[in-house]
Amino acid sequence: MGQLANGYGSFSDDGKEYVITRADTPMPWINVLSNGDYGMVLSQTGSGYSWRTHASLNRITRWDQDLIRDDWGKYLYLRDAESGAFWSPTWQPCGTTLDGYRVRHGMGYSVIEAQREALSSSVTYFVPLDASCELWLLRLENHGDTPRHLQVFTYLEWLLGAAPDWHREFHRTFIETHYHAASGTLLATKCLWELPTESASHWNRSWPYVAFLSASLPPVRFSADKRDFLGRNGSLHAPAAVQRGQLGNYAGRWGDPIGSLQLDLTLAPGEACEIVFVLGAADDQEQALALAARFKTPESLRTALQSVRDQWDGILDQLVIETPDPALNLMANGWLQYQAIVGRLLGRTAYYQTGGAYGFRDQLQDSLVWLLMGRPEATLDQIRLHAAHQFQDGIVLHWWHPLAETGMRSDYSDDLLWLPFVVLHYLYETGDWGCLDDSMPFYDAGAASLKDHCLRAFDVALRRRSARGLPLILKGDWNDGLNAVGAFGRGESVWMGHFLHFLLCAWADLPLDDTETQARFRREAERLRAAVNQHAWDGEWYWRASKDGGGLVGSSQSSGGQIFLNAQTWAVLAGTAPPDRAQQAMAAARKRLYSNYGPLLLAPAYAEPDPEIGYLSRYAPGIRENGGVYCHAACWAVLAERTLNGAQAAYDLWRRFCPPLRGQSPDHYLAEPYVMPGNVSGPEAEIPGQGGWTWYTGSAAWYLRALVEGVLGVTAQIDGLMVRADLPDDWERFRIKRAFRGAVYDITVRRAVGDEQPGCRVDGDLRPGDVLPVAPPGTVQTVCIVVSK
Repeated sequence: MGQLANGYGSFSDDGKEYVITRADTPMPWINVLSNGDYGMVLSQTGSGYSWRTHASLNRITRWDQDLIRDDWGKYLYLRDAESGAFWSPTWQPCGTTLDGYRVRHGMGYSVIEAQREALSSSVTYFVPLDASCELWLLRLENHGDTPRHLQVFTYLEWLLGAAPDWHREFHRTFIETHYHAASGTLLATKCLWELPTESASHWNRSWPYVAFLSASLPPVRFSADKRDFLGRNGSLHAPAAVQRGQLGNYAGRWGDPIGSLQLDLTLAPGEACEIVFVLGAADDQEQALALAARFKTPESLRTALQSVRDQWDGILDQLVIETPDPALNLMANGWLQYQAIVGRLLGRTAYYQTGGAYGFRDQLQDSLVWLLMGRPEATLDQIRLHAAHQFQDGIVLHWWHPLAETGMRSDYSDDLLWLPFVVLHYLYETGDWGCLDDSMPFYDAGAASLKDHCLRAFDVALRRRSARGLPLILKGDWNDGLNAVGAFGRGESVWMGHFLHFLLCAWADLPLDDTETQARFRREAERLRAAVNQHAWDGEWYWRASKDGGGLVGSSQSSGGQIFLNAQTWAVLAGTAPPDRAQQAMAAARKRLYSNYGPLLLAPAYAEPDPEIGYLSRYAPGIRENGGVYCHAACWAVLAERTLNGAQAAYDLWRRFCPPLRGQSPDHYLAEPYVMPGNVSGPEAEIPGQGGWTWYTGSAAWYLRALVEGVLGVTAQIDGLMVRADLPDDWERFRIKRAFRGAVYDITVRRAVGDEQPGCRVDGDLRPGDVLPVAPPGTVQTVCIVVSK
């Protein structure tokens, strides 16, 4: 049965796969596969889409964002040539005729297995590490006692550009297809690409790629015409071409372009056959044909698949966590890392949101996951990328599109500060002070050191303050939904006060050999702390923001949204609150915001849209940011609980929104139980506790950090790795193996046995304090910390 079975599926025994045994999951349960350039999304029904570099501006295949039907994708059909019966080896588009079905979502691949009468099938999907394509391996086996004469059909719709192609009748006229008979490859190009650049040629450029579809078994027929395949008024459930058993050999610059190949084969009793399909977008036709030829055999495909699996094993082996909690272990030893890396950094897309752009604050935070995986150079690469999208005046792009390299200049108060935030954590992790001298370009020409990039961000943030010294919120701070609070430049953000205070204090403590900047930062931090505590204390908690007109958001006097989570948690994390107020603020959060599903972002929910708040108030009550659990912010509550109340409080809160545990009631929770949702519906929603917005959310990297730092208490510091040894009440021990500054720290925290005295031993030697010494690179340091019973 695997681990944590829920009626629809379970984790495999080793935790590396999620195995779905019922295709009718409450919502699509997907996998994201990407090598950073090419990518695909695949649901448990076999539906999904493909892209290169940018999932919205450079979509390869058409897909409709309908999560209820989930019936758009790239499909295979199997037809018995003698009886005329046909079906698909995946649940969509006609998989209801299958006798058995199983989906295995793994890290870097998915496998869909099915049975129909005496014929078994499996389709393995993945994206190779170094090629702009995806590979499918179809395996068929005849378990009967008579030969089977079979026909195989592929089906997909070419999009080739920006998605969705809402004016299909216009866009299809620019797509040209042709069949390369010598290699059996169907090719597609487009002589229009609506890339949103500032160039005058916005609507006057060709799509610079060649899409292709090939099979290892020579096709007997082909079609690039949707009408030929489906028939007029036809459907994917019963296409005309599959019913008649023959494609029309249509290609050219006409029709509604698709990709369909027809293969014929015969399987003797007991015989199996493997067919490789290659779908991709190459730089030119020569490269397309070369890729089709490179993966022509099942052996070449298996070699590429093994490289993908080896890569992920190598990445995930860098952080090993063992606790008494199976759900925690499953998330901590692969699934959170995989989601953050593939869903957010490499692919930047999923099902609830089809993206492709970079968010300045978003992928910077996501890149923190690499620090926990012993690959800080990947975090530094992300830092460099974002620094290059900062203007010389210190302001940054809120988001930008790769390929087009255009974006939106930020009107949000917090965006630019995430650069010094992530640089700070990179420095804690590596001690690489030299990176601050690295020259990095600005978006509007010129270059400066990384340190200068960060200081310019601080300068802008420190100028953007009200008469009483609180930061201005502008079009929003961390919460984009507060987009009307300070739209006219007068509203204030208390959360920004905490956040900026934290950064000023932390940067002032760095060994930068810049006493003038350090003294300035300490002065400004104290002014901020004084302003927040003088003006923003509401009696039991901190209010969240003030509006342009002076009214308060997140106050006991507010009609809706009387208390906001971030204003309380960051008062603790930033050290802005005096000890008594820190306790009061978190007590108020526990009383008013904590639910069985996790801590709510605010309460009570806004019952009606408030034009002075912004679109946050326009969600239905209890949905997403309007009174729901916003998992990104909930992770900060875990860290705040650890700071004030120890491991048990942090662990209790962490478990409340743990996907495998919430997924034990799958028809209520709906979302995949193996990845983080962006949000969970709050108690004021019509159906509380439903998860949504999975995969493409910044909560994955933060949930892992909340576990490592909040529950386990292991934190990188300037002078070494700090372990705040504490155990949840019902744990006897935990173990974490973590890379740090080129060495490996194998840390066990356990309760004392008998009359054993508490203490920390490093390689067998007793050591005082809670900061472990920096070990030489390439070594393994064994740490055992004994705590009282």
